[in-house]
Amino acid sequence: MLTLLPSLRAFSRFLSRDAALADDLVQETVMRALSKAEQFEAGTNLKAWLFCILRNFFLEQTRRRNREQEVLSDYAASPDRVTHSGPVTQERAAIRELDHFLWRLSPLLREALVLIGAQEMTYEDAALVCGVTVGTMKTRVSRARAHLQALLEGTEGGLEPSAEP
Repeated sequence: MLTLLPSLRAFSRFLSRDAALADDLVQETVMRALSKAEQFEAGTNLKAWLFCILRNFFLEQTRRRNREQEVLSDYAASPDRVTHSGPVTQERAAIRELDHFLWRLSPLLREALVLIGAQEMTYEDAALVCGVTVGTMKTRVSRARAHLQALLEGTEGGLEPSAEP
């Protein structure tokens, strides 16, 4: 479990966009996992199980406050909340631009893309984390990539919003 802490923290930072909250999410995830260790099935993917616990806890907290959409909208409107000292390099500018466009994706597409792309999970593991079928996860990732590409090329107006599977 210790080797998965950096991945858990990265995913929790993605979800919460706040370092202190991310640490709290990881801590609670570990505590819940340890208290429910008997529910983990040997031979299954520990990373997917922990990510599922983390994600469910995050959503539980967010629903409790009934603010999920408000939080995501706030971050989508101002993705440059993090301030950097020093000159802005081309690399930083590109990362900020990507971050800006990433937050313009729907939450389901953004989550799928981050689990597969950034967290390097398999489609099967990501589907398990999100509680959907593998086909649904593949569809979400495909749509996310297409939408992100359109945003980067400045052609997002041509994309038809489609129903999420």
